Amino acid sequence: MSAELPVKQFLRSVSLVLTCLLVVLSTGSALAQSQAVPPAVEEVLQKLPEASLRETGELVQQLEQVGGAEMRPLFETMLAGDLYFHKTSGELMAVQKNIAGELIGRDVFTGAELGVQGRRDIKKIRVNNRLRGQLRDAIGRIDLLHGSEAEKRTAVLAILDDLSANNLSLLQSAADVGVSKSVGDLIELANAMVRLRDGSTTDDRLAAIALMDDRLEAPVRNQLRRLVDDENEQDAAVKAAAQEALENITERIEFYGQMEQLFFGLSLGSVLLLAAIGLAITFGVMGVINMAHGEMIMLGAYTTYVIQQLMPASIEYSLLVAVPAAFLVSGSVGVLIERGVIRHLQGRPLETLLATFGISLILQQAVRSIFSPLNMQVVTPEWMSGSLAINPVFSVTYNRLYILLFALAVFVTLLTILKKSSLGLNVRAVSQNRDMAKAMGVRTEMVDAMTFGLGSGIAGVAGVALSQLTNVGPNLGQSYIIDSFMVVVFGGVGNLLGTLVGGFSLGVANKFLEPATGAVLANIIVLVCLILFIQKRPKGLFPQRGRAAE
Repeated sequence: MSAELPVKQFLRSVSLVLTCLLVVLSTGSALAQSQAVPPAVEEVLQKLPEASLRETGELVQQLEQVGGAEMRPLFETMLAGDLYFHKTSGELMAVQKNIAGELIGRDVFTGAELGVQGRRDIKKIRVNNRLRGQLRDAIGRIDLLHGSEAEKRTAVLAILDDLSANNLSLLQSAADVGVSKSVGDLIELANAMVRLRDGSTTDDRLAAIALMDDRLEAPVRNQLRRLVDDENEQDAAVKAAAQEALENITERIEFYGQMEQLFFGLSLGSVLLLAAIGLAITFGVMGVINMAHGEMIMLGAYTTYVIQQLMPASIEYSLLVAVPAAFLVSGSVGVLIERGVIRHLQGRPLETLLATFGISLILQQAVRSIFSPLNMQVVTPEWMSGSLAINPVFSVTYNRLYILLFALAVFVTLLTILKKSSLGLNVRAVSQNRDMAKAMGVRTEMVDAMTFGLGSGIAGVAGVALSQLTNVGPNLGQSYIIDSFMVVVFGGVGNLLGTLVGGFSLGVANKFLEPATGAVLANIIVLVCLILFIQKRPKGLFPQRGRAAE
């Protein structure tokens, strides 16, 4: 008994200390939440639920004056139409539906979840078009004075469309507070646009045009175009300078338009490279026309979809898992096809073509039976969303940029495998002289299986990339099988460098023809040109030499 008493006392002491600690933490949390919103702001917020639309506009002005930058989440929630209040308590909250269709409430300022809300227990704060404009202006002012670098740039660009006295005063206030050089240049541009519009002397207006001459922002072009078209403009020197500046800007825009077409062509070429590179290996080594190659791409895309369904909470990392998974799935199916069908049809290309075409139909129907014939949407991770703005008229989307880099990485990796590994040595030996390689002890049947599996696995990796550009469906592979054969034939059968050049060449050619001819006619023109080219050079751009050519 005497030994148990100290233990019990110790446990009681520990329990008392933990209880006191929890009380202190909860009290501190409550105090922090109560002090999150200043009293003056809280007083205005309490008026929002019962305010009319006109009164709501006045309350927004008061909130901006009293709360400043802290009110941005509230204004964004109102602008999105997600601001509600609880009918009983009057508590403001942001309300959105979850996947199950339930209305989930969150604290407007802290984002803390407030639980499921009943539809009859809450009511939306009404917002009309006038109030939406007021909210956008308020958010712009907050961003300009308190936002990040990107937010300040966006705010100044929005003001360029409305160079009122109030907005100019706001720009001056931001400049007085201190801004970066890029934002300062935009503010200086805004002042130049005002001087061009309201300036009284020719020299002042010409100086403003000189500052605007190399700018690509849309409001600058619009103002110069209005000035050139204005029949009431009496200053011939100003009008001529504006015309010259507008022509210079138009030339730069056309140049960046060509750069954008080039980027889209390289993006399409990277997709064609991924789709064709596996086909180039199997076609070059085994001489097999694999009509099921497109279905290997499709399997890779569906593997990406399945991976995302298995890890919905980790979408950002799903593609990192999907790439090796798609390679294994498509590669395994490719090995099964080679071992089960193709090796029995060696030396009979017509039967092989028909057999692989039948396999492609079987795989398509199997996918329809398992996943349904409807297209599946694969989610794009956050790090692949959006675009990189080079200037106001030229930007590159992250998903296409990453796929371009990924295609080049796959090409370099495959080239290294074929040049440096024992598998690559055997593949090159079999492609040059199968009988001699077999006589030297190379297991040609195993090389065929590994080669076909490698080519199919790379096609599966291409499916992962394509899932980020288009919907995933049973017919996904059929859209690229013909283009893949065109790339292989154009570049030179079995030549990886030729596949690289052929893929990018056809992609760029398509994208430069599309604006003038349309997508369908562009494909037809490219196909006709390719046929004429093959008539002149039947073995493609980079034909194999030596024994491999035989």
